Amino acid sequence: MASTARATVQHEDERIRVTRWDFRPGESTGRHVHGYDYVVVPVTDGQTQVITADGTVTLSQLRAGESYARPAGGEHEVVNAGTSALAFVEIELK
Repeated sequence: MASTARATVQHEDERIRVTRWDFRPGESTGRHVHGYDYVVVPVTDGQTQVITADGTVTLSQLRAGESYARPAGGEHEVVNAGTSALAFVEIELK
């Protein structure tokens, strides 16, 4: 089992939660379900392996500053598939 990435909540109120995720190579978020729509803002370039509930694996290349958004309800695990540290900020819209 992969070790767990470090999640640091930077801000939370009744409307949003902002969490910075820091991963060493091979570290994982663990399997989770997103309860809110969210935006991810990569802090560093890196490669992730996203594993969905049905076992599908998708490799993604993250580029620092190139944001993306996803709807609530997604279930997955995110693993740092690269060879260097990876960081991104996740903004959940409550």
